[in-house]
Amino acid sequence: MNKIHQKTLEDLEFDTVKAHISMLCSTGLGKKKAQDLVPFTKKEEMLSALSQTSEYLSSFENNNSIPAHGYDDISIELKLIQIENTHIETDGFKKIAFLSKTANTHIVFYKKFKEYYPELHKMAEDIPYTKAIIKEIEGVIDRFGEIKNDASELLSDIRNSINKVRGQISESFVKVLNTSHTAGFLDDIRETVVDNRRVLAVKAMYRRKVKGAIMGSSKTGSIVYIEPETTLKYAHELNNLEYEEKEEINRILKVLTDFLRPYVELLEKYQYFLSSIDLVAAKATYAAKMNGLLPKITEERTLNLISAYHPLLYLTNKEKSEKTFPQDISLSSENRIIVISGPNAGGKSITLKTIGLLQVMLQSGLLIPVHTKSTFCLFDRILTDIGDNQSIENHLSTYSYRLKNMNYFLKKCNDKTLFLIDEFGTGSDPELGGALAEAFLEEFYHRNAFGIITTHYANLKMLANELPHTTNANMLFDNKTLQPTYKLVLGQAGSSFTFEVAQKNGIPYGLINRAKKKIERGKVRFDATIAKLQKERSKMEKTSSSLKEEEVKAREESKRLEILNEKIKNKLENYQELFDNNQRMIVLGNKINTISERYFYDKKRRPLIAEFLRIIETENSKRKKNTPKEKKEAKIKKQEISQEVTKKIAGIRKKKKQEKTKAVREEINKPRPVLKIGDRVRLPDGKAIGSIDIIKKNKAIVNYGLFTTSIDVGQLELVETKK
Repeated sequence: MNKIHQKTLEDLEFDTVKAHISMLCSTGLGKKKAQDLVPFTKKEEMLSALSQTSEYLSSFENNNSIPAHGYDDISIELKLIQIENTHIETDGFKKIAFLSKTANTHIVFYKKFKEYYPELHKMAEDIPYTKAIIKEIEGVIDRFGEIKNDASELLSDIRNSINKVRGQISESFVKVLNTSHTAGFLDDIRETVVDNRRVLAVKAMYRRKVKGAIMGSSKTGSIVYIEPETTLKYAHELNNLEYEEKEEINRILKVLTDFLRPYVELLEKYQYFLSSIDLVAAKATYAAKMNGLLPKITEERTLNLISAYHPLLYLTNKEKSEKTFPQDISLSSENRIIVISGPNAGGKSITLKTIGLLQVMLQSGLLIPVHTKSTFCLFDRILTDIGDNQSIENHLSTYSYRLKNMNYFLKKCNDKTLFLIDEFGTGSDPELGGALAEAFLEEFYHRNAFGIITTHYANLKMLANELPHTTNANMLFDNKTLQPTYKLVLGQAGSSFTFEVAQKNGIPYGLINRAKKKIERGKVRFDATIAKLQKERSKMEKTSSSLKEEEVKAREESKRLEILNEKIKNKLENYQELFDNNQRMIVLGNKINTISERYFYDKKRRPLIAEFLRIIETENSKRKKNTPKEKKEAKIKKQEISQEVTKKIAGIRKKKKQEKTKAVREEINKPRPVLKIGDRVRLPDGKAIGSIDIIKKNKAIVNYGLFTTSIDVGQLELVETKK
């Protein structure tokens, strides 16, 4: 795979895709990697990147979600560590410890879930796992970013001394404060803080009465701030201890920095690994936004896009809640070049850019919004000529630029190239420019390149019909409204609908006729024939769509009738069986009735028993005797039916219980009316209605006419409020 030119990436707006992915990254290095994305030059690297993104995307839907990968950039800290006799600050150590923890979490996770994320595991398997960095840093720095007291024995002694001196300062200050306050030397505020030191707020007239160092005065000069003499000696001692503490902290940080120096390479690996995970996560999130997936990539020369969306257009329309129309297009060895024609604003350029951008994204390791059955092959080069490329700096016109571009195409185009050209041949005299474009197209064809071009030139449409492995295509338009349907149809050139569109936009009919007379009659007839064929194609598409809908409906109706017929048949069989059984019972009943009537008159038991036994034997001869196996199967079936019925009854009971519970909850949660004297009420399950005579606390005296009773207000149900 060769490198794809930067101009191609610009033409296809790949930079916008990179900007979108960069915004989804959570780390600075991840954002930079997103901005540096380019198509891979090695197939193995590309397939690995695609698999990584696909695996990360799958984690959004399974139960094995990937841990968070965020961290703070430690590039500056890594540079400082490598300089002798320097140390980094506590915040830097905190960032390093967090980075190490996050990297370790990912290494362990991918090892544990190797079967789910094989490609992501490959990213982590060569990175060493160690807790030494975390252990060393956490032994010195606490979770608030402060140096621990036990980081060294000396630091512990110094801090104990500091706490002792601070206690002496406080004690001595309070003593002087109380004495001065009793003497009336202090202002109402009594004390304050100046330069992080407690000072007395002494009235200016008594400043000579209080011994100590003057630290300042109020704006009005009525108050003088004095640090008492007794606390000064302790303050000097505290300053010395604080200096010693700072020196010891610096020494500890230097030792910790020296410890990390051999781990610089590992920390760089950690940072690179997590920034790579950040990029993969951003690509997966971007894919999820546009329903992207990994299509089939084949070694064969075939490109089959099914329900393909232009990613940028899809996301823009999604934000506006507008519909985006997908495209189906196929290129193969038997159909290498497609010439798309038709009127402007029909979607030709978008179709061209969709194919190019999806191919570039796929070869850059990004998932794309296509159907799962889509198939892609890889190209060494993707050559594009899209848009108006005038160059003021180089004094090039559009046509000159396009010719220069075509010259580049001729140098690079081969059987592993995909070329995409918009408005092929434009920028010069239609006949001369068209002839040159025709020659270029023939050259690309003979080099076995794959390509798609859009054009209005009739000679290119005709050439596409003549070349065996080239196909005409058009963007369908509604033949009545002349509105685009954004659907690409292969096999037929499209009319530009030049005169039809002009007429629709209110251009006088006479002027259009004059224009028609100014061009060759053959061209008008050719374009009219194409337009007519395109209209017929549009009608056929609608008819075909309608017939398909009718066919689906007919199949559904046929299936429904078959099910209904089967049900009716089963019912008829059951009814017939029931009818036969009833008839047999009637005949049997008549026989029993006859012999019982005979016995009623003659009272002869022997003939009665003989006749009765004969009837029973006759009936039993009709019955089928089941084998033990059949009896067992019948018993099992009966048990299964019984279990199924029991299960259904339990389900119904459970459902009814849930409904009842829900009804009770709704009743409880329903706002209750405020009852007052004179309201007509009743108990929820009762029929008798009474009126409230007295309400005291939560009790109500209800008068039912013949008697009264005391009931909780919460148990009463309002029937009618007092008028």
